[in-house]
Amino acid sequence: MKLLFKIIGTISLGLGLIGIFLPVLPTTPFLLLTAALYARSSDKLYNWLMSHHYLGAYIKDFREHHTLPLRVKIISVSTLWITICLSIYMVDILFVKIMLILIALAVTIHILHYKTKK
Repeated sequence: MKLLFKIIGTISLGLGLIGIFLPVLPTTPFLLLTAALYARSSDKLYNWLMSHHYLGAYIKDFREHHTLPLRVKIISVSTLWITICLSIYMVDILFVKIMLILIALAVTIHILHYKTKK
C-alpha cells in the first residue's frame, strides 16, 4: 500500500507542478494530496516536500492560515468561468447548462471563501 501511495503522491506532485504553469490545473489540492500521501508512505519524501523552499512553504501556509494569494484566486476563478462558458456554448442541453452554472457558482464561492494572503 505504501508503494501505491508513493506512486499516486508522485503523480499528484507532477500534476501540482504542472498546475503552477497551467491555470487549468489547480496546484493547491494536488500539493495537499501529495503531502498526505507522502506522510502515509515515506518519511523521507514527506520531509523533502515539506522542507522544499517553495512547495513546503506553499503547503504550510495553506494548512496553517487557509489563505490563497490574490493571483491564485483571480486565475482560478477566471479560468473556471472561461472553461464553463465555453462548455455552455458547446452544449445544447438546457439542464446541463444550468448544472454547469450551478457548479461554477459553487466552486467560485468556495474559492472566494478562503482569505486572501497578504
